[in-house]
Formats: sequence, structure tokens, C-alpha cells
Amino acid sequence: MRWIWIGLFLAVLVWSGIGPKDYVTWCLEVAPAVLGALVLWVTRESFPLTSLVYALILFHCIVLMVGGHYTYAEVPLGDWVRELVDGRRNNYDKLGHFVQGFVPAMIARELMIRLRIFNSDAWRNFYIVSFCLGFSAFYELIEWWVALLSDEAAEAFLGTQGYVWDTQSDMGWALFGALAALLLLGRLHDRQLQERGFLSGV
Repeated sequence: MRWIWIGLFLAVLVWSGIGPKDYVTWCLEVAPAVLGALVLWVTRESFPLTSLVYALILFHCIVLMVGGHYTYAEVPLGDWVRELVDGRRNNYDKLGHFVQGFVPAMIARELMIRLRIFNSDAWRNFYIVSFCLGFSAFYELIEWWVALLSDEAAEAFLGTQGYVWDTQSDMGWALFGALAALLLLGRLHDRQLQERGFLSGV
């Protein structure tokens, strides 16, 4: 499992770095994936995660690396969907922000359960959703700061495509992603945690 994960990650990373649309944007978009992979490598023995969370993180990294290669506004998959629904913009960035809520929600869920931070499922879920919203808002601030510092990379990195409510929409998709993850994957995650001995009877 570990080596398959590493192989897929490196394969997509190398592909992503070959002739991207803009190298500055590529670095900005891919940096979180590389940093995340380094954290996973350092903690692989001291704090191994469930296979579900590892798979979700890999998927998130691939979404980031694909977006970094093309820029989010020009990913072919987004263009195909736009033509299919006769839309006005490439919405691959919305997939990215949905995943930005979906995957961190499951990472936070695993940490909260294993570290026994909350005794109440309701409070734990409330914290996870709040964390994901806060993370999404902070990412929007990073995009703003990058836009102020770099006129060249700003448009490609922001990917607003002229949509005036893009920032609010991004945070809304992250919220939706976090809620969807908790609702759809909670039981599967609990089973994996129980199998690993991280959670008592569910």
C-alpha cells in the first residue's frame, strides 16, 4: 500500500511538473501536496493513518497537481463538464475546494478520535466543520496575499474567471465537502479505526 501510494504520487508529480502552464502557479498549487507528503513520510511509523485517509490524501494531492499543471481555469476535465452542461466557466476549482473540505474533515476526524479530544460526537463534528471552514477561509486569504504580491500569477492562482462571488462560493464548497465527508464516510472510517484498535466498539 505504502509503495503504491508513493509511486502514484511521484508519477503524477513528475507529469505535473513537465511543461506546466505557469511555473510560479505550479509551485504555489503543488507545494501543499509536497508538504503533506513529507509530513506523512515523517509520521509513517509514529502515527500511521487509516488506509481510507491515506487514499483521500492521495486523491487531494492529485487534484492539486493536476490543477497546478494546467491552472484551475484550464483543466480539460473542467472544460468538458462546462461544454456538457453548457456552462460559462471551468469549475474544476470548485472540485478542488470541495475536496479541500472533504479530505481535511476526515484527517481531522481521525486525529480527534485517536487523540480523544472530544467525548461528544456532536461537538467533534461541530469542531471539524468549523476547522474546515476556517482552513478554507485562511486559504482564501493566502490567495489574496499572493494576488497582491504577484500580478503575473494572481489571475491563474485565484482562478476567479470573472465570477464576483468566487471567494464565497469556494468556502461554500469546502463546507459542503466537510459535511458530505462526515455523513458519507463516518461508518467506514469507524470500522477501519476499530480494526486498527484506535476505536472501541462502534
